[in-house]
Amino acid sequence: MIVGMPSFADALTAGPVVLDGGLSTELEARGHDVSSALWSARLLRDDPAAIVAAHAAFAAAGAQVATTASYQATVDGFAAVGVDAGEARRLIASSVALAREGQGAGWVAGSVGPYGAMLADGSEYTGAYVGSVGVAALRGFHRPRMTLLAEAGADVLACETVPAAAEAEALLAEADALGLPIWLSLTTVVDDAGVARTRRGERAADVFAMAADVDAVVAVGVNCTLPAAVPPSLGAAAVSGKPVVVYPNSGEAWDAEARRWTGSPGISPDVGPTWVAAGARLVGGCCRVRPADIAALAATIS
Repeated sequence: MIVGMPSFADALTAGPVVLDGGLSTELEARGHDVSSALWSARLLRDDPAAIVAAHAAFAAAGAQVATTASYQATVDGFAAVGVDAGEARRLIASSVALAREGQGAGWVAGSVGPYGAMLADGSEYTGAYVGSVGVAALRGFHRPRMTLLAEAGADVLACETVPAAAEAEALLAEADALGLPIWLSLTTVVDDAGVARTRRGERAADVFAMAADVDAVVAVGVNCTLPAAVPPSLGAAAVSGKPVVVYPNSGEAWDAEARRWTGSPGISPDVGPTWVAAGARLVGGCCRVRPADIAALAATIS
């Protein structure tokens, strides 16, 4: 955090804060290959300057928060491509400094992606792994990266694209034990009755309620979900009594088997004031949302 800036939690009480968009999307648009299992985390090792430039593009568009390139960065994931544990830890920590350099005056959110992101098989959109990976193992998986990002100076940890209640439980427990400020963001769908649910099928409101008494949680909400799923998800998030974070994808859908996006982008900047009126205090975009989209969104809620 820049000296003289309010804390991240305090900023949320003053009004809406603009998040950035899809970092990997921006890197890919700039000609970088993000198709490997490491996704954008590959560039922490191979081209850190590219990450700084992408962060700077979002900052210039009005984003007040830079989300680090650590969503898919784990010691295990780096080990799979021959990076030793010490270097992996250094790379994960470096994501904070790169975000700080690109953002300039603003906050840095350390991205903590779900266990399924490390698997690189699309399972963060199903939560299928929680049937065999329990809460204790998930806590052990998330703890090292959460600690590294906090020690590197992240203002808040973005525990994002969480597909299941069990993983939310693990992240909340770790945040509480470590005393680290986080936001908890689910990836949700809406059922035929209009109820927001996790990708695993649990009621989103029940998961958000788990965060109500966790002091480390500064916000709860949704990301990497369709824009149309935001309104019912906002209602579900309100049960926590926490500020709400909203950063959906563009409206397209990820085909994990074909490794490509399908459909047409549909996010509109006009939705920003509606989300803020419904309680959102952190507003931005996720996959396929670029700096121009953030600039348009920021203009409507400033």
